[in-house]
Amino acid sequence: MTSFMAAPHVLVRPATPADRPTVERLWLMFRHDMSEFGTRERLQLPNPDGTFRSERVDAAFDGRGGDWAPYLFVSGERPVGFAFVRGLGSDTRVLNSFFVVRGVRRAGVGLRAVRDVVARYPGDWEVAFQDGNPGAVAFWRRVGGDLAPEGWTEERRPVPGRADLPPDVWVSFRYGGA
Repeated sequence: MTSFMAAPHVLVRPATPADRPTVERLWLMFRHDMSEFGTRERLQLPNPDGTFRSERVDAAFDGRGGDWAPYLFVSGERPVGFAFVRGLGSDTRVLNSFFVVRGVRRAGVGLRAVRDVVARYPGDWEVAFQDGNPGAVAFWRRVGGDLAPEGWTEERRPVPGRADLPPDVWVSFRYGGA
């Protein structure tokens, strides 16, 4: 018998300083998921204390001069994901980090969360991911097609200062009225 999981109701809201411990725990899950896509030259292992590098969490919550914003996704009282946006003062915003817990993936939560976040800042957007992550490849192409069906692009760009790494894939699109 096949079970069908109904898409949960998800609220996307700005993360507050009180949410930081929750987002930090979600960050560990995100970095753990991403560790699968490291290379022999670039292992993505935890620090000796079991944490992962967290400069993006710091940037998102410190605001970096109003240029970053963290978001938390919740279903009822349960956290189910987060997003960090950077470039708020730029012509093009970047969805810098994006994560949905495995238990609600493939239920439409990610697409709804992306739509909610980018709708807050109409205009040009970019998001980077790696070719070696097939789930991300499929998801971000779907996002581009859904949010900007006739106007999204995909390109490979070198990782700054890391010629030894494969290029990142960047999806760019315009969403909303700006």
